[in-house]
Amino acid sequence: MNENLFASFITPMILGLPLATLIVMFPSLLFPTSNRLVNNRLISLQQWMLQLVSKQMMGIHNAKGQTWTLMLMSLILFIGSTNLLGLLPHSFTPTTQLSMNLGMAIPLWAGAVVTGFRNKTKASLAHFLPQGTPTPLIPMLVIIETISLFIQPIALAVRLTANITAGHLLIHLIGGATLALMSISTTMALITFIVLVLLTILEFAVAMIQAYVFTLLVSLYLHDNT
Repeated sequence: MNENLFASFITPMILGLPLATLIVMFPSLLFPTSNRLVNNRLISLQQWMLQLVSKQMMGIHNAKGQTWTLMLMSLILFIGSTNLLGLLPHSFTPTTQLSMNLGMAIPLWAGAVVTGFRNKTKASLAHFLPQGTPTPLIPMLVIIETISLFIQPIALAVRLTANITAGHLLIHLIGGATLALMSISTTMALITFIVLVLLTILEFAVAMIQAYVFTLLVSLYLHDNT
């Protein structure tokens, strides 16, 4: 077991140069486009899943909100593929870095909020003060609603970072325990190995679910502002 549990979350370097940019760009190679009339099974499955997700996620939006479809579909593909690639042995998961997740969450949230203030100025300002609020509570509620608005991108980024990091740490700890128990008790090592396999399967599901949740929340923020 490594001395530092968080060593696998450090950005890999070669000759003193960080490889984060190359790693972030790599998932785009996994989704090729085809210029053939009849696509192969992989591309057909990819297109079917994208259409299914886009219909479910963008069906609630009006015409202005649906202009974000391409961006949101690219976002869910990027986060999902990055999370899945991070489950490979000796790999690096960029979505475990809070700075990167904030870099995705803040511009998307800010774009949705700015869109709301441009298109629905009165409705956007009305969110800061619910109707029928008693006069003495008005300053406090405005402050609370303002804080809750600015917390939204932080919650997006922290949720994704915490879920991915916690899953990887559990896999690391249980894997180390399995190796340590092999020389002590074969039965206990087998039990922990089964737990490790089940946890890995769960992490595959978590990787896809977190990509969907992140994109869905951005979509809901956009829906509230269009």
